Amino acid sequence: MSTTVETASAAARTAPAAVIVAIDGPSGTGKSSTSKAVAAQLGLSYLDTGAQYRAITWWMLNNGIDVRDAMEVATAAAKPVIVSGTDPAAPTITVDGEDASGPIRTQEVTSRVSAVSAVPEVRARITELQRSIAAAAEGGIVVEGRDIGTTVLPDADLKIFLTASPEARAARRSGEVKGSDLTATKEALIKRDAADSGRKTSPLAKADDAVEVDTTELTLPQVIECVVTLVEEKRAAK
Repeated sequence: MSTTVETASAAARTAPAAVIVAIDGPSGTGKSSTSKAVAAQLGLSYLDTGAQYRAITWWMLNNGIDVRDAMEVATAAAKPVIVSGTDPAAPTITVDGEDASGPIRTQEVTSRVSAVSAVPEVRARITELQRSIAAAAEGGIVVEGRDIGTTVLPDADLKIFLTASPEARAARRSGEVKGSDLTATKEALIKRDAADSGRKTSPLAKADDAVEVDTTELTLPQVIECVVTLVEEKRAAK
């Protein structure tokens, strides 16, 4: 019996401390790729909060909700059942039991998600969901989005804000979509930034205690290495 207790005690001492990591920033800064890789490398759960806003937007469009009507969106906000899988190697998202990982990435959803996300009732619903997922991640979690460090998880152990020049971000996004126009992509990103930063409820913003990482001149492996180092330092200090 004592040997079992001692073994369990030793395992507890050697297990890495659980950490909640908030990674925020605008589109095209490498948030998703970085967050997934860091979570996988360090054995943490992973949550793409942007996918949840895309999911509720997709549901609204599919169910005949006029997404230009904030009151109609607010009334419907509680209806869809959104479930996010937190395995960084294979993150999933379903809406009312249906796999939504592909449909939420369409241009139609992309063009409407900022408007839907700005509705306070939508943000309250999704924020509650995000907090419950983070609280249930026993080993720790990397949560990426636009208001995680400021609103969703203000007590996160580590907050990181990724930035990059509009040109670098547009080039990355254009590289992801074949045949896309670089200038149009850049204009769309700047428009999205303005919408996300200017909304009244939980705008895109850097938390006062966040570590800013400019990814403009960095490769993805360099960004991942930088963030992994920051997380490991935070773990060691707990």
